Amino acid sequence: MNKTIQIAVVGSGYVGLVAAVCFAEIGHDVVCVDNDERKVAALESGDTLIHEKHLPELLARYRNAKKIRFTADLHEATQASQAIFIAVGTPQSETGDADLSYVEAVACEIARSLTSYKVIVEKSTVPVYTNEWIRRSIERNGVARRLFDVVSNPEFLREGTAVEDFLHPDRIVVGADSEAASTLLAAIYAPLTSGEYYKRPDAVPGSCSANQPPPLLNTSTKSAEIIKHASNAFLALKISFINAVSNLCEATDANIEQVARGIGLDSRIGHRFLRPGIGYGGSCFPKDVAAFRSVADQLGIDFNLLTEVEKINLEQKKRFLSKVRSALWTLRGKRIGVLGLAFKGETDDIRESPAVDLVEMLLAEGCSITAYDPAAMKRAEQRLTASPQLRYASDAYAAAVDADALLVLTDWSEFSSLDLKRLYTIMRYPIIVDGRNLFDPGVMHEFGFTYISVGRPAVYPARDVEVTPASA
Repeated sequence: MNKTIQIAVVGSGYVGLVAAVCFAEIGHDVVCVDNDERKVAALESGDTLIHEKHLPELLARYRNAKKIRFTADLHEATQASQAIFIAVGTPQSETGDADLSYVEAVACEIARSLTSYKVIVEKSTVPVYTNEWIRRSIERNGVARRLFDVVSNPEFLREGTAVEDFLHPDRIVVGADSEAASTLLAAIYAPLTSGEYYKRPDAVPGSCSANQPPPLLNTSTKSAEIIKHASNAFLALKISFINAVSNLCEATDANIEQVARGIGLDSRIGHRFLRPGIGYGGSCFPKDVAAFRSVADQLGIDFNLLTEVEKINLEQKKRFLSKVRSALWTLRGKRIGVLGLAFKGETDDIRESPAVDLVEMLLAEGCSITAYDPAAMKRAEQRLTASPQLRYASDAYAAAVDADALLVLTDWSEFSSLDLKRLYTIMRYPIIVDGRNLFDPGVMHEFGFTYISVGRPAVYPARDVEVTPASA
């Protein structure tokens, strides 16, 4: 039978909250710590604060069962726990480095609370050598080495599917330099690695099963730290690569979806992350690529490949703006409908969102914008400067009313099932510029749209379709 372990998770953002709730889901007792007492109060009342599938139901279940609680008291949480997971933010600094000041502050506060052996786990995305600096920070605060170990346990969560990713991981990486710490982490994840969790009738469904549980990979602490940054950098590379190939397809009238399928069927490459678009964003890829490149620079390693990845990602937004300009000739005074503000579908996160960047670029060009996102509008309102040229719509159709063009900037699944006939009738001109390739060009042609996407030939209205502006 799996053993219940007392766990503290420091930080209640995407990583911290998901980890805390999922640790409770696999049978452990969890206290989640945050120094923002308003967030603590909101979480205690059952508000997840973020848009994430499965999270509200699991939080409600384990709050009621007293398997998870929230506090601002790190001292009490440290003393009550066997393992303390650090999941605070590591934002990008002006130099491109990861800002580790929050990690250091937590490590020092933990040190002031240690009176018995604890395993401290870095869950935040951090550069190599962070584990060593955490250990030094704790020792400098007068803690005997025998009272703690520091483990690297990187997360591989995708926003929108983070709960499923935690409970059905491709792998669990544990970087530990002591047998005691490695044993405790193995016990924490045993419900998953043994397959026991997947036997439960109420288990969150996913790719793993009792017969095919996830593997646990034991590494050194430094290897675990590099695995995380290298993984995200490689995925960003795949996205930038397929975007560069999509530009070549546009120049030759080839179809990027056919090309990507041909590439992805190669078992050495795979199809995932080979979808072209307007570039990657979010809280991980931009920051992690920059941090990984910065670490290489500091160590004297020429990693200019990552510089090119960043350059391609930036240029992809500019290329998309050019597509809009080519569809409308001039931009000043044009009415633009925007579908999507989050950096990807199924999340409300707008950090480093290419959609938000494009809205700002369009406003600077003198466009009037009506935007809609199923979950991210509240966050976007806080980020985007208030302007009489920017309005928010109640739904996708309201964003399209009287629009000179409709832009698809986020791959929300609900956008792909919109009523195209209705869209056609309410837009001023039936022009759609799709940055996520959500629609079939042939279907758009049949419905009479001018349809411009990424890496595929543009299509224009069929000759027998009467194109009548909605406001005519």
